[in-house]
Amino acid sequence: MSIRIWHQSFTVLSDLGPYDDALKAHFAKVARPDTIIDQHGMRPGTYRTNYPGDDIKFSSLQYLHGLQFLTAAVAAERSGADAYAISTLPDPALREARGLVDIPVVGYGESAMLLACTLGQTFGVLVFIPALAEQIADNAVRYGLRERFAGASHAGFGFTDVLAAFDDPEPLIERFHVAARRLIEQGAEVIIPGEAPLNVMLARHGVSEVDGVPVLDSLAAWVKQAETLVDMRRLSGLRPCRKSYFTGLPDPDRVDEILAFYGQEIPRD
Repeated sequence: MSIRIWHQSFTVLSDLGPYDDALKAHFAKVARPDTIIDQHGMRPGTYRTNYPGDDIKFSSLQYLHGLQFLTAAVAAERSGADAYAISTLPDPALREARGLVDIPVVGYGESAMLLACTLGQTFGVLVFIPALAEQIADNAVRYGLRERFAGASHAGFGFTDVLAAFDDPEPLIERFHVAARRLIEQGAEVIIPGEAPLNVMLARHGVSEVDGVPVLDSLAAWVKQAETLVDMRRLSGLRPCRKSYFTGLPDPDRVDEILAFYGQEIPRD
């Protein structure tokens, strides 16, 4: 039986044709043949440019953009998706989405961190946006992984550099190695390439380790976690706890009322 996953990016995918195509190719490689990944991005006009980082580096603006991730979660469930995937390193509204819908919800950052803990004693994360290092450290603590977190640091280049490097990646890959080695010196036994564009570029060119330290394919991590959660639900009925403040499910009619009050239109698949 096939699995359908609603993928939600923090980018406006329609503004990034080559990246969108590279994502599709990567998903086709890492997902099972019967898994369908429906790609979705932020609404056109969300950002001033095609780069979300100018907003994401502020906690307040990231929080506001999180409303789109919540409405997308509702849309995913109502469209019949088997799982919802927040496919961006900061995992915006991940905990809230899990308390809003009754399908498996996975996060790019959390999935990568959890899998990294099976590959080494510690992990480090490389990011495009220096300000995000603080949030990633906070997320590691919230996920219960404080002792396994070796640090987060800047990759030495940014989003636009990666987009430009899809056809000529070698100079950027060398810079990635330099940044990864700094994390290894800090004690990282697994490297998580933070943002998804960097992940796609590295995976596309076969970069899976630096000096014997694994480089995790974070996109593959959430794909496999989503597939496993759907499988477990179908096989044994496994579902999240619904007894806590964070996981209790509200009345769907009230969800609609509140989303409408805040002007959030539920996107259609």
